Amino acid sequence: MARTESKMLELGTNAPDFILVDSVTNKPVSLKDIRGKKGTVVMFICNHCPFVKHVNEEIVRLCNDYRVTGFGFVAINSNDIIKYPEDAPAEMWRTARKNNYPFPYLFDETQDIAKAYDAACTPDFYLFDSELKLIYRGQLDNSRPGNGIPVNGRDLREALDNVLNNNPQRKDQKPSMGCGIKWKE
Repeated sequence: MARTESKMLELGTNAPDFILVDSVTNKPVSLKDIRGKKGTVVMFICNHCPFVKHVNEEIVRLCNDYRVTGFGFVAINSNDIIKYPEDAPAEMWRTARKNNYPFPYLFDETQDIAKAYDAACTPDFYLFDSELKLIYRGQLDNSRPGNGIPVNGRDLREALDNVLNNNPQRKDQKPSMGCGIKWKE
């Protein structure tokens, strides 16, 4: 299992805009559509990655816990579906339904959005404040497949709680780790 760390986009960066098709509704979804009053979480995930499969339940739980508090959530799959057909939109639809994703699951066919976010791996998490400035990027928590640490979303939950409680974000944010995004040649 190859391990790739996230690149840690510079804090304060404006959220790159996008309009991508949702694999469940087959309708275009923009950053504006999913933007939350308190903040917005953009996640880069895919269907086949064991790191994503490992945290899927917690991602759903976390989104359900925080979307009612004013956060918007979206997941984006940017993998090359020629080499990885299990990440194609029809499979994204199945994955979203199976896991009861409470957020749009968008397909970045051109990979332009992943490049704009400097995404490197799945899963990769970005939290933007109410003004769409990056305030957290990195890991969900310390759990990885096979390391015995329970999945609890601690790092991202702490960042979301900091927004809710008007507390500063940690400066020592840890990169996410997972499968590298499958770039087209």
